[in-house]
Amino acid sequence: MSKVRVNSYGISTDGFGAAPGQSLDHPFGPGGMAVMEWFTATQSFRDHLGLPGAGSTGVDNDIAGAAMDNLGAWILGRNMFTPARGAWELEWKGWWGPNPPYHVPVFVLTHHARPPLEMEGGTVFHFVTEGIHEALKRARAAAGDKDIRIGGGAETIRQYLQAGLIDEMHLAVSPVLLGAGEAPLAGLNLPALGYKVADRRFGENAMHLFIRREASE
Repeated sequence: MSKVRVNSYGISTDGFGAAPGQSLDHPFGPGGMAVMEWFTATQSFRDHLGLPGAGSTGVDNDIAGAAMDNLGAWILGRNMFTPARGAWELEWKGWWGPNPPYHVPVFVLTHHARPPLEMEGGTVFHFVTEGIHEALKRARAAAGDKDIRIGGGAETIRQYLQAGLIDEMHLAVSPVLLGAGEAPLAGLNLPALGYKVADRRFGENAMHLFIRREASE
C-alpha cells in the first residue's frame, strides 16, 4: 500500500532542520548544511547524483540508499525549490540544474501559480496553489502504488504532521547545534497526533529516529 514518508530529513541536536538566512549561496542558511553532512558523505548520495569518488559505507549509507526506494512522487515546500519570495522568476529552474535527482513528478507548494516545468530524467515540477491536501491528492494520483515523499522544508513537514497525513518519518539527528532556524516539530504534540518512535539506529555521523503513526500500522 502506498505510504506518505519523510526520509533522511536532517536536524540538529537542538531540533532545527535549517539555519536562518536562506539564500542562493546558502540553501540551508549559513552553517545549516551541517545537518546534512552525514548524508552527503555517503556512497549512496554520490551514486544517486553520479558524482565521482568514493563515499562512506555503513549504517548511514544504507539508510540514505533506502530513502530513494519505491518513490512515485515528491511534495516540496517552495523554499526547497527556490530561495526567492513573491512572484516567480521564471528563469529559475531549481537548485539541481537540468537533471534534478527526483526522476518522478514533484509537487511544489506555493502561493503563486506557475506552469509545470519539465526537466531531464523524468522530473516534472508541478506548482500547487491550493494547499497541502490538493498537493497530496495530485501526488497520490501520480504515484499510483508507489510511495510519496515529503521532502521538506520544516513548515511543510509540520503541516502534514499536524494533519496526520504522514505515515512514517525518518529524522537524522546530527551532533551539531544551530541555535535558531526552522524547527519541523515546533508546537506539535506528536503522541496526541498518534505518532511514536518505532525504531532507532546509530550511524557513523547521525542518530536515526524512525517515527510512525500508530493508525497506519
